[in-house]
Amino acid sequence: MNRFESKIKKIGINPVVDPPEDVLTALFEQAGKSKGPIPVCGNLNGAAFIQTLVKYAGKWRLYINGPMLADSGLKVGDTAKVEIAFDPRPRKVPMPALFRKALQNNAAAGKAFKDLTASRQKEILRYLGSLKTEKSLLRNVETIARQLAGKPVDKPHVVMRMKKKN
Repeated sequence: MNRFESKIKKIGINPVVDPPEDVLTALFEQAGKSKGPIPVCGNLNGAAFIQTLVKYAGKWRLYINGPMLADSGLKVGDTAKVEIAFDPRPRKVPMPALFRKALQNNAAAGKAFKDLTASRQKEILRYLGSLKTEKSLLRNVETIARQLAGKPVDKPHVVMRMKKKN
């Protein structure tokens, strides 16, 4: 486990800490890479977390999400005690059965979903996985599947961010 202390600052609306070079070097060695997102786990003032280390605006950053702040009792401006290590566990986001069925029943939607980048697929799956009720899930699955298939919808789904056709 690599340890460091850093003041929590904000970039835009996001709380972050910037790991020091020696910690980054150790993480790159553990991960076997120094490019692209690096999955990590650790503790923030003793509170366990699973997160991804990313490079933004030329620096490697550990973004501190809401649950991490709440669990650690920290806020922006506080100095955080961070323990961090490479986390080799896969970050696969499960596909809701209802969405899988919709894609199987609609070949155009299934093909369009497969053609999306992995990050866009993950974004859609995370969104669907965050929904609380079956009714909400059904409504969103139907809208997303229609959009993927290129069919008109009453209100385009924000998670799709598809270009308007002229």
